[in-house]
Amino acid sequence: MINTFENIDPADHADKPSQKKPIFPVNDELRQYLIKYGREVRLPVSYQDLQRYTYTVPLKDKFGKETAWEKASYDMHEWKFLRENLVRIYAILKTEGDMSFINHLDVARIDFCYFGNSQPFRVRIVNKFNDNYDHYYIKQADASRVYGLELEHLLSPNRMVYFTDKKTLIEEHIPGIPGDIFINDYLKDSNTNLIRLAKEFVKFNERCFVHLLGDMRSYNFVVNITPDIEDFQYRIRAIDFDQQSYEGRKNLYLPQFFKENKALVDIVIKHLDKESIAQYQAEERTMMTFRLVSSRYRVKEILDIMASDMISKDEKIEQLKTALANHFNAPAAFQKAKTMGQLVKRQLKQTLQKNLLLIPKTKSKFDD
Repeated sequence: MINTFENIDPADHADKPSQKKPIFPVNDELRQYLIKYGREVRLPVSYQDLQRYTYTVPLKDKFGKETAWEKASYDMHEWKFLRENLVRIYAILKTEGDMSFINHLDVARIDFCYFGNSQPFRVRIVNKFNDNYDHYYIKQADASRVYGLELEHLLSPNRMVYFTDKKTLIEEHIPGIPGDIFINDYLKDSNTNLIRLAKEFVKFNERCFVHLLGDMRSYNFVVNITPDIEDFQYRIRAIDFDQQSYEGRKNLYLPQFFKENKALVDIVIKHLDKESIAQYQAEERTMMTFRLVSSRYRVKEILDIMASDMISKDEKIEQLKTALANHFNAPAAFQKAKTMGQLVKRQLKQTLQKNLLLIPKTKSKFDD
């Protein structure tokens, strides 16, 4: 079934996701998967270490407005320990742990975000020679987020750089213009190609729905702009993954239904007809199938682990199972699912099955 963008009433937009999603621990099976694929490493600093700040000060943006971030301050003993070891973590992220480049690096700032479920820390690393800076994030190791990162890495056009160490997760900064800022500052720019942007939003919407990545409100994704022949290309990238297949409402997995994204939906409706939307959705499903096939054994491993992991509540699983069955008019296809992982597996088969049938060797890999 094709997701149409026509005649969407703001009153029908999805409600907000749960205010407080629980942190689901990384179980032994998932830990072994992370070890096998080089995602589990020994880190010199844990999330708990960063929690030992003495106080925080609200951070303001370049226009003087307060943000959701606060600058964390530490006593001298803690700060010395953190400065040295946070640079080492940066080396793990960027140079596979090669420490020969770290002498010219320093920690400029540690920020804490009180907003959201993961309450992350953002570390700013600065080059002491030229003042160039970069960021990365330290978060609680939530199984939902790990599954979301891994599925994004395997099934999207984007590669994800992250590592875990017991209850700690570190993520590379994903560069781009935050979606809410892009909507406010770039949509009316004469240089913005609205047709290409609409095409990319349709594809992004399809990617999220296929592997059930939820809560893609505008501040949970970024927009990359790439100069191209005579114009620009756009790529929308998710940056928040803790709502990977947790909620029960189907529309929470479709970015088109969030009121924060209405401006992008309006552009789709204005510049694309139903046939074009269907074409772009088919293109994205085809590319996802190619990625799935190229990593089919690894995808099967993570889905099998996810299928036995309880990363949601029973009532949400039942709600989403019913909603997807009604959406595809295929009640028998979803009724066997008992976990969110099983629903993701079924969803992949349901949305990509036409493409998978063209590749016989993959057919048996995703049977229930």
